[in-house]
Amino acid sequence: MPLTYIDTNKLPRKSAPGHGEMTDVLNEALCGAKNVRGSLRWLQAGDSFQAETENRHQLVYLMDGKGRITLNGKGYDVGKGAGVYLAPSEKATVEAVNGALKLFVLVVPKIPK
Repeated sequence: MPLTYIDTNKLPRKSAPGHGEMTDVLNEALCGAKNVRGSLRWLQAGDSFQAETENRHQLVYLMDGKGRITLNGKGYDVGKGAGVYLAPSEKATVEAVNGALKLFVLVVPKIPK
């Protein structure tokens, strides 16, 4: 299997008011990944990202900055290195506090039983 190098600094970012910027860093178009999607997200103070409830497993990892993750209506202050795993149908909201926050979000399918 060949190695694919992706220079994430050269990927285009998409902007959404109140939800920061994002770019996919792992998907089928970039490297042939058929059942997984990885993205980077940059949030500024006041921006938020909501990991949608879907029939997939999700990992949200804080690469830089400080933020607040809300799970099941309860908020948790988090910093660089924190992460949360979401099982299918679970959701979370991440908000940037005190400046910028960088997230890595990995989404993989639910494996049938």
